[in-house]
Amino acid sequence: MKGKLKCIGLMLAIGLLSSMSAMAQNKQFTLEDLNFGGVNYRKFYPENRYTTWWGDRLIRLNLDYCAEVDKTSGKEKRIVSLDEINKVAGLSGSELVRSLYYAAFPYADKPVISVENSGERFLYNFKTKKVEWRSGVLSTDPGHNVYGDEKQSSEWNSASRATAFVAGNQLYVADAKGNIAKLTTDGSRDIVYGQSVHRDEFGINGGLFWSPKGNKLAFYRMDQSMVTDYPLVNIPEIDWTPKEGQSRIDTPEPIKYPMAGETSHKVTVGVYDLRTKKTVYLQAGDPTDRYFTNIAWSPDETTIYMFELNRDQNDCRLVSYDAASGEKKGELYRETDEKYVEPLHPIVFLPWDNSKFIMQSQKDGYNHLYLFNKDGKEIKQITNGKWVVMDFLGFDAKSHDIIYSSNEANPIQQNIWTVNVDNGKRKLVDESGKGWHNGTISASGRYILDNYQEPTVPRKISIINSETAKCFNYFTAPDPWKGYNLPEYSTGTIKAADGVTDLYYRLVKPVNFDPKKKYPTVVYVYGGPHAHNVDARWHWASRSWETYMAQKGYVLFILDNRGSENRGKAFEQVTFRHLGQEEMKDQMKGVDFLRTLSYVDTTRIGVHGWSFGGFMTISLMTNHPDVFKVGVAGGPVIDWKWYEVMYGERYMDTPQTNPEGYRQTSLLNKAKDLKGKLQIIIGLNDPVVVPQHEFSFLKACIAAGTQPDFFVYPGEPHNMRGHQSVHLHERITQYFEDYLK
Repeated sequence: MKGKLKCIGLMLAIGLLSSMSAMAQNKQFTLEDLNFGGVNYRKFYPENRYTTWWGDRLIRLNLDYCAEVDKTSGKEKRIVSLDEINKVAGLSGSELVRSLYYAAFPYADKPVISVENSGERFLYNFKTKKVEWRSGVLSTDPGHNVYGDEKQSSEWNSASRATAFVAGNQLYVADAKGNIAKLTTDGSRDIVYGQSVHRDEFGINGGLFWSPKGNKLAFYRMDQSMVTDYPLVNIPEIDWTPKEGQSRIDTPEPIKYPMAGETSHKVTVGVYDLRTKKTVYLQAGDPTDRYFTNIAWSPDETTIYMFELNRDQNDCRLVSYDAASGEKKGELYRETDEKYVEPLHPIVFLPWDNSKFIMQSQKDGYNHLYLFNKDGKEIKQITNGKWVVMDFLGFDAKSHDIIYSSNEANPIQQNIWTVNVDNGKRKLVDESGKGWHNGTISASGRYILDNYQEPTVPRKISIINSETAKCFNYFTAPDPWKGYNLPEYSTGTIKAADGVTDLYYRLVKPVNFDPKKKYPTVVYVYGGPHAHNVDARWHWASRSWETYMAQKGYVLFILDNRGSENRGKAFEQVTFRHLGQEEMKDQMKGVDFLRTLSYVDTTRIGVHGWSFGGFMTISLMTNHPDVFKVGVAGGPVIDWKWYEVMYGERYMDTPQTNPEGYRQTSLLNKAKDLKGKLQIIIGLNDPVVVPQHEFSFLKACIAAGTQPDFFVYPGEPHNMRGHQSVHLHERITQYFEDYLK
């Protein structure tokens, strides 16, 4: 009897464990778990290590301490704490340094950490336990307290310890002693100093450029007084109460927005000398309808280099200027193209030979590295092949190697390579030769921190000796999705509409997939330049929303069509002057592939995308109304004549020179062809795809008698921020649940 009871108890225990195991494997995600902005998001994102280099020493950065990492064992040794810095610096309250995640170690040979609070920079010596220097910009003199909430941009130079910054639209420079020079007096929303210009195109992400030793500052000046205002409106927070005498009415917040074919801004480049206290401007000629980008300094600080582009963006020149006088020294290089040239990277001088520099160009059809002398003579092409250099990481001066990343191994991979400048020999140096690798290099270039993912690897961080190619594991992230019932993620290729080109796709099958069932399918699309969706990261770079939808019984299909990035110039430029047309042809080849899959219900195909993907969503729904039953288009371009000059004219030319292309790609005349259920979603304060696009399409639909749905996020820009992103993806999901399932 006891044995029988014992046996029954064992069976119950086994059954309970099996039930618990089944429950664990059936755990479901919520959008609060998966979506950026969700309350649990960080728990389900692969764990990371935030690091920086101190010379050739690797430093781990944390909220409240920094630790040196042993490059062969991965062991960490704490070297400085946040509390220690704040205590020694005498900081409290609002003056406290809040985090060490953004700390830097600017001097390879000194035990000094650079940190900032709300307005000052500190150099703290963690060996002597002393503050060696503080910026003094926030001094006791109220007249010098010009940072505060007004700071619009700033750039510090570690060599001279000078800071350039913009406050109240004016440009200032503070020297190492805290003496402030006001460089401008005419700054305004019309005259913009020291900030990004040309709407962040051409690789531009700032407007302040220190010389190597910090003795001179180059800066942008943008006159946009001639550019038309676009009328955005500021809507107060819901709990906002106006002060006495203050209007309750929403206030206008117009932006300067140069639309394709219309008057654009004018940019010039100034140079300030800290020693002479004088400013000169580069004598580049009339800036009307010209772009100045990728500013670089010579190592000796005597010369400034920049790429100059005509408005048609088909004639690009590398020009040098005397930094003292602003006079033009010469034109070093010229590249033209029947479609467009797009310079994205400044030149970089060899650290062992200042008479030569490296330049990146797509002139042979793929982005590669070239060696020039300082007079502009091309010495040789350093890399070549039908693949692209994706990032220049730096130099190993001792071995004369360039360290870079490319997709030579596979079009959807990014791996770390070295190439010898002298003999051109290339070497793959990352640990796996697979996956997607992001590298940062030490001061000498001898060591590389390799932070990477593979389709089955959430994250791994290795330390590579670039000279020996030996790798040491530093950190392997646990799988944050372990124990959850996951969909199947896969990838493959199909032929493009040209019948020749391979296109890569990602396929996500529903959780608990049954091949005998028929499933609703959503095509997620972007499709535009400078982006792609499919690569060899974790889960083949699947977006978390795809997993959420797979839980609900959907197939997800994602295809990188021609026109997207990292496949060479011809692949990208096929869309020139008729955006959306070749992209749609390729996406429909994807639909043809879906029709071959027995488990895809071809009567229930939906499409979703944002920005260019929103444009593609409406394009597909109106050009192929019998294929796509439901669509959700976020922030969609409707007519390219309303998009900005730099991006729009690069790919479409102007409405005046390409009227047929603009007519063909406009969605206004497609409003009548809408059949399925379409939801359009925007941020009301979108400064990228301005609301005129969507409002005009709605007006066209009203005239045509078609019925799209519309939802707006008041006060939000092009993408929804914070927890509103969870709300957004709930809304997208529910629309497919209501009309596609």
